[in-house]
Order: sequence, then C-alpha cells, then structure tokens
Amino acid sequence: MVRFGVVGTNWITEAFLKAAVQIEDFQLSAVYSRTEEKAKQFAGKFGVNKIYTDLEAMAVSGDLDAVYIASPNSLHAEQAVIFMEHKVHVLCEKPIASNTKELQKMIDSAKGNNVLLMEALKSTFLPNFKAVQENLHKIGQIRRYFASYCQYSSRYDAYRQGTVLNAFDPKFSNGALMDIGIYCIYPLVTLFGKPEEVKAAGYMLESGVDGEGSIVLKYPDKDAVVMYSKIANSNLPSEIQGEDGNIFIDKINTPEKVEIHYRNGYQENLTQQQMSDSMYYEAKEFIELVQAGKTESEINSFANSMIAMEIIEEARRQIGVVYPADQK
Repeated sequence: MVRFGVVGTNWITEAFLKAAVQIEDFQLSAVYSRTEEKAKQFAGKFGVNKIYTDLEAMAVSGDLDAVYIASPNSLHAEQAVIFMEHKVHVLCEKPIASNTKELQKMIDSAKGNNVLLMEALKSTFLPNFKAVQENLHKIGQIRRYFASYCQYSSRYDAYRQGTVLNAFDPKFSNGALMDIGIYCIYPLVTLFGKPEEVKAAGYMLESGVDGEGSIVLKYPDKDAVVMYSKIANSNLPSEIQGEDGNIFIDKINTPEKVEIHYRNGYQENLTQQQMSDSMYYEAKEFIELVQAGKTESEINSFANSMIAMEIIEEARRQIGVVYPADQK
C-alpha cells in the first residue's frame, strides 16, 4: 500500500480521491487544511481519522508515504519542498509551480532527497492520448498542432459583479494560461518537445491575471497554435495536421474521441475505452513509480514540466502577467 496525505479540500481533491480509491494499492491516511473544521469535515467524507493543520507536523508524522498537493498554485513549491525534505513523495497538481525558479527548487529537492516528484497533468496518461502518440506516423510529415480549451469559469460571474475569488487573483498565481492554457501546452511539449519561438497575446483583467489568450509556437518543420480562455466557451476540437491526414481530438484536456481523417477521404477511429474518472491514470502511474523506487516519470518528466513552464513564463512576459511569486 502507498499511504497518501492530501493538501487541499476542494473539488479537485475530491475528484482525485474518487479516482484513486479505485486503485488497490492506494490508501488515504491523512488530510490537511488550514482550519481544523474543514479538515475534519473533509476527512469524514472518506473515513479518515488523521487530520493536520500544520504541514511540518504532517510531513514528519510518519503517517504517509506520499502526498497529493492541490492547494493554490502559489503554494505548490513551498509545500512540496516541505514534504520532500522529509522523504515524502509528491504528486503536485498542475501547474506544478508559479515559475521556472520555483520548479527548479522543487526538482533539486526531489533529487537531493531521492523522492518522486510528478506534475499531476492527467491528459498525457490517458489511453486516448497514447492513441494519438502511437498513430502520429500515419499522417506523414506533421505541419501544425492546434489546441483549443476555452471554458467559462464558474467564478467569473462573481468577478463581473465585483468579487475577486482565488481563480482570478494574481497572488495565487492564477489566470487562464496557468489554469487552462497548460492543458494545450503540456501535450504539445510531450509530443514535440521545446519550440524555437513563442509569440503570445492575451486579454488582461483588471485584477492582474489574464482572462484569455492565444500562443503561436514555432518549430523547425511545423508550428503550433493554442487558444485558451476562462471568460468564454468554445466547442472547437483540437487537431494535428499532417501532409497525409489529420488527427482530430475532441477535447485536448480529456481526450475521449480520436480519429484520423486521411487525405484520400478514409477515416480511422482510434478511440480507446478509458475510465470515466480520468484522474485514475495519473494516480496509477504515480503509485507504480513509488512502488518501483523511481524518482521521476518518463511521461510527465522534469524536462517536460520545465519546458511547459518556460513556455508559460515567456507567454506571461509578453502578455504582462506578473505574480507576487515572481518577485521572490
């Protein structure tokens, strides 16, 4: 068994646990929240007795082998390092850090303490993303990657009425690029690596975060275009364009339908059956890595997380998104 603690008691933690409990070797052992009341309430939902309101106490308790961190983005690095310094493996929700400087500190700590650190970006572990990877060769020379993920935030109505919740507060390293755009960027990096050039544009909200944006990325033999938003919806699929055909992906964040449309008119369905609880696959990968004594995922690797963060950081620079974390 791998004994987990969780940091954060929001909907994403519940979604993770709903998926992870389906894995035989997963055990939830402890819950952290800043307030005892929230910790007790959340722990009660999952039959857990051990709660903490102090991260250091949780890290040294001996109650856990690993921790899933789903706190605000700005807290990821500091909290992850606390656990890794006490030899606890860390699965950290995306985006893994506020910037490349924080991420490098996290990687250094993981290596120095010989523990596993992995970014919890679920898309790249899904069977339908693997279907894309395994069939790329069928569409010939690839010339363009296009990804769109635009989802009107449930918290934007409050923002429009004058209430700035965490999702639109720069002190938490939030905004459309960090929360939504990463779903377009990480698969790109996994498939094609680091681009030569990044050109970004976006719309800034008065709170100091971006509401939406677009990025064009240049590779030696192809380009990539990504569009993302937290202030408007889009039903556009994503697509990889090759000289012999196109791969259509229904949802880049959670691919559920994948097809090749060949230039000659033939269509091939690549869709694979996958669990409805899509976070199952990232949890399974992480647990298997812990059990195998690995300290890095080959899929959501340090290199892939760093390249994705470098792209985000450069796009933020061009758009004008600055976080308090950048000044540390």
